[in-house]
Amino acid sequence: MSSEETETKEQEEVVEEQQSDDSEEQEERQQISMEELAEMLMSAAKEEENEPSLENMRSLGLYGDVEEERVSEVIAGLLTLHHLGMPKVSEEGEVLEEGKPIDMYISTYGGSADDMAALVDIMNMVKKDCAIRTIGLGKVMSAGVLILASGTKGERTIGKNCRVMIHSVIAGNAGALHNLENELAEVKKMQEVYLDSLVEVTNLTKKQLKSFMRRKTNVYLTAEEAIKYGIADKILE
Repeated sequence: MSSEETETKEQEEVVEEQQSDDSEEQEERQQISMEELAEMLMSAAKEEENEPSLENMRSLGLYGDVEEERVSEVIAGLLTLHHLGMPKVSEEGEVLEEGKPIDMYISTYGGSADDMAALVDIMNMVKKDCAIRTIGLGKVMSAGVLILASGTKGERTIGKNCRVMIHSVIAGNAGALHNLENELAEVKKMQEVYLDSLVEVTNLTKKQLKSFMRRKTNVYLTAEEAIKYGIADKILE
């Protein structure tokens, strides 16, 4: 074999060794890259778990008057959170995971008795699966009192400086006498429904409530008095 052939063969072997080394380095870099990718994916997954979502942001608020538009928004929120937080039950009917509670903040001067009744009915339905933790802030008056008291017993909170006010149902109308008589009868009926509902969810008796109504003035209660009467269970801390 000539010296030229020997030299050519040696150069080919060097090239092959270099290619082999490059291939190994490339595989090593690829392996490190895959490990880093796995770490990145795990880190991203943990961040997603910690990010707020509808499943763990389980609070809503009723601020302002109890009226149709605002109440419809609160009802929609309650139904959504109820659906997302339903208890998990096995095929045998065993409860695997309790329903997730809902925090409901309330600050209102009151409003429509009809819209109050609609909201309370939805709350009573949702409470069967998910506890509703009502929190009274600033002012809870008129229709708002029953809404606060309709939270899950033991889970109703009130701010230390929150004012609570109870009064009789207020209504006004005009027209023919027979229509006014009919409206008056309906207002009295609504008042009885309001009082009966308060008796059901508080420590107040109907006699006590009627004595409040006979004053013909707004009856104001402190947060401590609201707890005494069973409208709330504890002071917000």
